[in-house]
Amino acid sequence: MHPGAPLPPAFYDRDAAVVARALLGTVLRHETSEGVVSGRIVETEAYLGPHDPASHSAVGRTARTWHMFGPPGTAYVYFVYGMHWCVNAVTGADGYGAAVLIRAVEPLEGIGRMRARRPRARRDQDLVNGPGKVCAAFGIDRTLDGTSLTGAGALTIVAGDDVPDEHVLVTPRIGITKAADWALRFVLRAAPPLFPRP
Repeated sequence: MHPGAPLPPAFYDRDAAVVARALLGTVLRHETSEGVVSGRIVETEAYLGPHDPASHSAVGRTARTWHMFGPPGTAYVYFVYGMHWCVNAVTGADGYGAAVLIRAVEPLEGIGRMRARRPRARRDQDLVNGPGKVCAAFGIDRTLDGTSLTGAGALTIVAGDDVPDEHVLVTPRIGITKAADWALRFVLRAAPPLFPRP
């Protein structure tokens, strides 16, 4: 795919772990009335479906998780800890319930808008180096839950540069208690100034 082209549904219609790795280097883009913000995806986590005890889909389809079961390439946006939004890309077959959490990006466009939305961030590297921070800086909330990421709406993921395997670190997922040892977190190691943690 050419850089800048929206990723098609077929890109997401694969195992969540495969998509999580493939999303590294692609670009998350949100076009709002205030302007465009974008960032290169540098950290993801895969949630494999109903058999994954850490996945929201493990409890079945509910009002909260409804769009996690949507067709591949759907945005699944949920609220956590009573304060943060998190954005995921739905993967696999329609109705299955797998997704990839976007954990961190490298800012590209609209950094001034990101700063305005996250005024307490003291450094640019702190703007979007966590899943809740990404949504806050990008203006992503429940209104985007269930929208398509494939180019039909304001929130899209577009092709970027290829990332060689030697630049990717694979670790257990973080911030969870169930299946925390599953190696399903993927980090682009080529961005150490922004994301120094392993």
